[in-house]
Amino acid sequence: MKKFILISIVFFAVVFTANGQAVKVYDENIDPMAQIDKAVSDAAQAGKNVICQVGGNWCSWCLMFADFITKDADIAKVIDDNYVYIHVNYPRKGAAENLLKRLGNPGRFGYPALVVLDGKGGVIHIQDSSFLEEGKGYNKDKVLRFLKCWTPSAI
Repeated sequence: MKKFILISIVFFAVVFTANGQAVKVYDENIDPMAQIDKAVSDAAQAGKNVICQVGGNWCSWCLMFADFITKDADIAKVIDDNYVYIHVNYPRKGAAENLLKRLGNPGRFGYPALVVLDGKGGVIHIQDSSFLEEGKGYNKDKVLRFLKCWTPSAI
């Protein structure tokens, strides 16, 4: 019995420590409207579009997608060449009505929702990220197809 209790304590300590040290890609302290405005301005100057990955640090699929796109060189290059990519925090508490309205109500697809904006801030596409999934992760070919379809030169 003592061995079981010790193993349980160690297990929970490891789990809580791992969760406490998880990478957070969403800045929960930034004003998301100002963040979007800056990204649109930067994109306009660079001749790029904006991708808003809407979600939060509370969303395991959001964190998995953020990790996935940064670890693959082909995907990272397409993003770097064509987009200003931002992680827009959607707080589960409080009013986010104006944010969702501005981005075309992407939450209807679940999270992460990927919203493509042009250099003027207009919504040109909302991607349901579930279509980019495969098994318990994301499919590189599907993600690349999505990214390539919404580059400034493609549209």
